Amino acid sequence: MESLTVIKIFPSRVLAELAASLLAAEGINALVAADDAGGAYPALQPVRGVRLLVGGEDVTLAQEILNALEENGQPLTAL
Repeated sequence: MESLTVIKIFPSRVLAELAASLLAAEGINALVAADDAGGAYPALQPVRGVRLLVGGEDVTLAQEILNALEENGQPLTAL
């Protein structure tokens, strides 16, 4: 099984899913993980954070893509 690495922690599932979809458009599979009781307690998201994970071989490229957004003035707000 491929190891996963947390590349960013977001304050909401919405932002994490947006980042995951941007990565998917570039051919990178990403996983969004939150400890919010399966979405039943979304108020826990800003407290505990929502993690964006990618496979080991995609870490560098995924970080470059997300960093490029920030450098171009289109940041995804992260913790």
